[in-house]
Amino acid sequence: MGNRADDYGTDVEIYVKALTTTIHAATPTGAPAKLHGLLEQLGLERHEYPVGAPLYVWHTVPDHLGAEEQKRLASRAIPPLLMAGYKVNIDPDLFDETAYQQAAREVRANRPRPARRQPPPAASSSRPTPSRLTP
Repeated sequence: MGNRADDYGTDVEIYVKALTTTIHAATPTGAPAKLHGLLEQLGLERHEYPVGAPLYVWHTVPDHLGAEEQKRLASRAIPPLLMAGYKVNIDPDLFDETAYQQAAREVRANRPRPARRQPPPAASSSRPTPSRLTP
């Protein structure tokens, strides 16, 4: 039995679970621990079944947040996930453009910049003496 991420070939599918108001973040079966850890760092709550030896792992946006704050949290999670190389899809009804743009600016500002390339060493000021050909 798969989930949305398995079905759509993505790393994270963010959607409202049918017949609920809960925002889920589904990951593919066997997703790496690194992905689960990143989702938790971004504020999503981890769930597993059965507990202790999970067969299924999923994440949700915390219930105690208001509906608009839940959407902002879900949208703010996208840029860090994309920068980490994950393929993410979010239900358009959940997407908050302003929160996404703010998170994208923060990710870009915190991204390590490549080291500046050192200029090549300056050429020696003394010119080599041309060799002389003797007959």
